[in-house]
Amino acid sequence: MPDEVTDPLRLIESGFFTMPLPGQDVSGDSHMIKSFKNGILIAVVDGLGHGYEAAAAAKIAIKTLDSSADGQIIAMVRRCHEALKGTRGVVMSIAFLDLLDKKITWLGVGNIESMLLRQDTNSVISHERLLLRGGALGYQLPSLKESVIPVIPGDTLIFVTDGIRSSFETCINLSEKPQQIADNIMAHFAKRTDDALVLVVRYICK
Repeated sequence: MPDEVTDPLRLIESGFFTMPLPGQDVSGDSHMIKSFKNGILIAVVDGLGHGYEAAAAAKIAIKTLDSSADGQIIAMVRRCHEALKGTRGVVMSIAFLDLLDKKITWLGVGNIESMLLRQDTNSVISHERLLLRGGALGYQLPSLKESVIPVIPGDTLIFVTDGIRSSFETCINLSEKPQQIADNIMAHFAKRTDDALVLVVRYICK
């Protein structure tokens, strides 16, 4: 039986950048990174539309995840769906990093792009994209099916909302720190016609 992980957040590095739609005071895009026994929950949410109502919906989703984080991501997404009824609703991509079994369980509802990038000993980069299911929490909950992939030190998760152009992976340099990667994606690929968010999380396994 593997030893328990006493400080999960020591085993990741992260970088984050968010920007509201120009002319707006708040962003409807939000995220959370929460540790608990032997694991880390990572989520990005995008309130539908923009402005204060989108931000309020995103806040409800994050609060619901924070109060119910237990590693069971399908159950957490369903709880968010119930909590968001009557709001603008959100789309969400969510991942649970299991630090004992060295795996990620993830799923996505809506259009928040997520991918895991890995660089081998020959510096060849491979990536795996999260399968997204159509729908919006609070309105239309699709059939939920999680995917599970193994992780190794150096693996990097990247989440972007739809305020980022989909060609963003062309600028990624895995030798850079997660914050540098997030900054570069936002600087070069923000559409500036919507709220935008980039979250980068690297498993470092110290």
